[in-house]
Amino acid sequence: MTLTEARRILGLGPDDDPRPHLDKFRAAREKMAEMVRSAPNQILAERYQEGLNEFDEALATVREYAEASEPIPDAGNEIAVNDIPAKKGSPVFTTENIVASPVGPKVPFADESKADEDEPGDATDGISLRTVCWLFLFLGLIGFGGWFYLKVEEDRYLEKQARVAILERQGAVFIENRRWPEAAESFDEIENIFPDSELVELGRRSIEAGMIEEQNQFIGYWTGEAIAAFEAGRWDDAEKAATEVILKYPNEEEVADLLAKIAIARVEEERQAAFDLVRKQIEERKFGEAISKAEELVSTDRSDQDALALRSEARAAKEQADADLARARMLLDQALAKDTGEYNEEAIEWLREAVSLAPDDKSILASYEKMANYARTIRVPEDFKTVQEALASARDRDRLVIGEGTWEGPFVLTSGVKIEGVAGKTIVQCAADSGSVITIGPGVRGARVSGLTIRHLSFDAGDDRYSLALVRDAVADFADCHFEQGSGHGLAVTEGGHAKVLRCRFTENGWNGIAVIGAGSLLEAEGNTLKGNFQNGIESWGGASVIFSKNICTGNSRNGIHVDNGEASCTVLENELTENREFGMVLSSAGSGEVSGNTMRKNMLGGMVVRAGSTKVLVKENTITANEGPGLVLERGVDQTGFVNNRMSGNGGEELLSGVEFPE
Repeated sequence: MTLTEARRILGLGPDDDPRPHLDKFRAAREKMAEMVRSAPNQILAERYQEGLNEFDEALATVREYAEASEPIPDAGNEIAVNDIPAKKGSPVFTTENIVASPVGPKVPFADESKADEDEPGDATDGISLRTVCWLFLFLGLIGFGGWFYLKVEEDRYLEKQARVAILERQGAVFIENRRWPEAAESFDEIENIFPDSELVELGRRSIEAGMIEEQNQFIGYWTGEAIAAFEAGRWDDAEKAATEVILKYPNEEEVADLLAKIAIARVEEERQAAFDLVRKQIEERKFGEAISKAEELVSTDRSDQDALALRSEARAAKEQADADLARARMLLDQALAKDTGEYNEEAIEWLREAVSLAPDDKSILASYEKMANYARTIRVPEDFKTVQEALASARDRDRLVIGEGTWEGPFVLTSGVKIEGVAGKTIVQCAADSGSVITIGPGVRGARVSGLTIRHLSFDAGDDRYSLALVRDAVADFADCHFEQGSGHGLAVTEGGHAKVLRCRFTENGWNGIAVIGAGSLLEAEGNTLKGNFQNGIESWGGASVIFSKNICTGNSRNGIHVDNGEASCTVLENELTENREFGMVLSSAGSGEVSGNTMRKNMLGGMVVRAGSTKVLVKENTITANEGPGLVLERGVDQTGFVNNRMSGNGGEELLSGVEFPE
């Protein structure tokens, strides 16, 4: 570094003596060193260090000149002092060269005041000396003032940079914590300090990107919550989550559409609840209330085919109840004509049917109790404390009456006993791995079970599961029972067994609601409701024969009815098959029979399937409508001309789809 550069860095003029300013230089250096130590970040520390290094080099250059002993050449020399390189041993610019009288001898700067007092001379010499001294002092002050001003400006610039570094870090922290207003204020202040700083644009871009990311995360989270709740049918939770988005981002179309779907779903749920209420009222024989509620549903939308059908169902139920009551009274008269004070099986059967047809008629019930008591009646817990003890004592035609409460099974019937419970209040149960709750064994004839709720206490997910009730090579009737939550089938009829099932309910069983299996087996099912079973509502296979009429199969995980009888016959009449997850009905095989008057509606895969093995069955006058898939599906080889008498409309696929190949 040259002496000229060193003087410029230190703020000295070409002729300024640096020695009186050394203390100030040291103080300035300490301040710069402190700025290096206390820099807010590495970048500023490096910048401050560069300035400190330059200052130290300039100070060292000046000191070298100050410590040299050789005089500096006169101004007339060819090489100017300001151009002499800063090398050790070079002449230094001392006060002797600039504070000298034009006439007198040279006076060292350090002894200036003494020389002024002690040396003789005229007034002109004193004035010249003082003038030169004051001139030197004035020039020195001007040089130091310029240096000081530059240092102050540099300090201010460094302070601004330090403040910007702090603001930049502060803004980054605010962005990281999603405090967008504070982050914006930080970068606004940077812009006030350095209007053209790139940090401002970068910071604002980061804020914008962060706000977009936050918005997307917010919308994604609450939309996901809303969709999950919607799919689970939790309308309140779905609406609350969707509203969180709409309140903050009112133009979010996906969420607005979801809110509209929630509103529709609420209406549909209320509508479905009204439908369920009407069906419950029909089941409870409150026909007037059922018809009134159905009329209300129709008045809401007179084009609603489901409401119209429900109203027709309620009216038909009322008409049927009136007809049933008339028949029940006729049967009562027939039974009373046979009453001789002794047990008469025919009269008892008439009265049982009469009680089933008109359960609210107290006179019919009283006659039944009277004539049934002609046979031996065993009561639990009055006569026996447990059902097992009572069954061990029972004989054919005995009447076993089980009181209200829960009774632990399993139970095995080895005689044609008639078991009666209080509908909805007598519960028989056992663990799923203990077996069937009720087993009617080989050779039993004339057994009858009525008025029981039959269920498993647990669930067995294995391949071999017990049904709730099992009929093995026996003849038995079931009436007005509820089969629920069985590990396997609700009722299984096997090994040539015959079962007649009337007005029973089969719900949420692990396999089919009712299953009939094997050659020689026969199932007659009438007026039953099979809902929410994990396979089919009713299924037959392996050579069994079936007669199904007026059953309701709805919401089962597979089909409403599946018939695969081989060469055995099937008769399927006037059943209502709705909202099953596969088809309303599948006819895989049967050697003869008729399928007519059935309604198949709102099933997911389609209305009805007819496979090649069931072409001998007459299929006519069925109503197949509003299914999500095709109406009628015919396997390849089945002639579609034999199915023209069926009514198909409003199905999601083709109304009639033929030539379909099914995997084996």
